Amino acid sequence: MKKAVLILAGGSGTRAGGDKPKQFQPLAGKPMILHSIEAFISEDADTRIVLVVHPDWIDDLHQMLNDSPLHSCAFTITAGGSSRLESVSRGLAALQGMAEDTLVAVHDAARPMVSPELIARGWACAAEADGAVPVVPLSDSIRHRTSDTESEAADRADFCLVQTPQVFPLPLLREAYTAADFADPALTDDASVVERFGRKVSLYPGDPANMKVTNHIDFAIAEALIANG
Repeated sequence: MKKAVLILAGGSGTRAGGDKPKQFQPLAGKPMILHSIEAFISEDADTRIVLVVHPDWIDDLHQMLNDSPLHSCAFTITAGGSSRLESVSRGLAALQGMAEDTLVAVHDAARPMVSPELIARGWACAAEADGAVPVVPLSDSIRHRTSDTESEAADRADFCLVQTPQVFPLPLLREAYTAADFADPALTDDASVVERFGRKVSLYPGDPANMKVTNHIDFAIAEALIANG
């Protein structure tokens, strides 16, 4: 089984502040995106890594990689699109020549706390399914909004929070994206694209520490988690 990962870093990341997208801002002494890259390399150094970035930041990413301990590793860098789905589609196009038994993970660079152990769980789950999605249980109470002013209690046990990496057989994900309508608002992630294609995805245990870093508070929490090991 071959492995590949698309690490998505094409957003503007403006909510985090600063003069550059959040995925390139320093986190614990190095650009955020490097944390995800290192996790996938640590899990399996033979994993093919495709970095999908905003075209304006391709040169900067090359420089970041050259200035890091990862400078000797092989990467493919490709320009993202105007939406997440288009960016994934472009990342898939960069995986030409991969074997039919390849599994591909799609991971958000804004989740720098991903661990090799979580990545390994995703590969193992996807090897037996049409797709694998990491989830964590809800801890807060939730309500279902029935109008602008009214709501009703909902059972949080019926819901879960979705994370990345989401993992799929490469041929299936290509077919699903080829058939997808990128304008469909219901297609919010790769799992929804594969499900719209008529397949079912399996769930595997995520990690509460695998948080999405969106704003300055998230940066502080991520820094604390890294500092505490």
